[in-house]
Amino acid sequence: MFRRKWRYRRRGFFASASTFLHRLRFALCAFVLLLLADLVYVAGMSPDWDLYATGPVFKTSFMRDYEHERGRNAWPPLRWRPVALESVSPYVLRAVVVAEDSRFYSHKGFDQAAFEEAMEYNLSRRRLVYGASTISQQTVKNLFFRPTRNPLRKWHELLLTWEMEFRLDKDRILELYLNTAEFGLGIYGVEGAARAYWGISAAGLDLRQAAELAATLPAPKQHNPRTRTAFFEQRTSKLLGQLRRFGAEPSRRNGGQ
Repeated sequence: MFRRKWRYRRRGFFASASTFLHRLRFALCAFVLLLLADLVYVAGMSPDWDLYATGPVFKTSFMRDYEHERGRNAWPPLRWRPVALESVSPYVLRAVVVAEDSRFYSHKGFDQAAFEEAMEYNLSRRRLVYGASTISQQTVKNLFFRPTRNPLRKWHELLLTWEMEFRLDKDRILELYLNTAEFGLGIYGVEGAARAYWGISAAGLDLRQAAELAATLPAPKQHNPRTRTAFFEQRTSKLLGQLRRFGAEPSRRNGGQ
């Protein structure tokens, strides 16, 4: 009797294991097929990088959506005027790199150390306080994605970041970022921001103004040179201290350090 029960149990175990392995193989095959289909999709949406390597900076979907929505929301007109990197104050270049991605000129699109530091800090606070997107990742998001989110967007953003780092040089990526980043409600790019906040060109921004621009980047609509929130003032002071301690003006070709 005992042996018969043992045989039944053993058969049941092997039958369950066989069913599990069959389902696992099916799930893996489905995953591989979906991954391949998604890679084909990303390859199809991959831009002509030659258009972005040099020449004018294009208006982004974030800007177009703002223009579409501003009439019904009584928002101010879009403030945006793209400029070459040479027409931006060196203080701004340094401040933005220090604030957003201090290892920008040394990594290949992703900063693992910054990611680990951000996750450790977030876990210690038990909430999402800091992200770890590099300037390259933010540039891809600004150029090729819409404000709405979907579960695959981060994955697509990573793939295009790898591609962009391979095709464009660092100065050009920084130039694209500085011309497409949001600095306030309807204010995009450093030239638009300089004229909106101080009535001057981006080339004429001094050290404090550069730090204030960089301080807006985490949440530009809430914290900027007009709202002057406590968070904004604290972040500006911290950036000024870092810039004065390590030197304000970057050397682009030696890594901006």
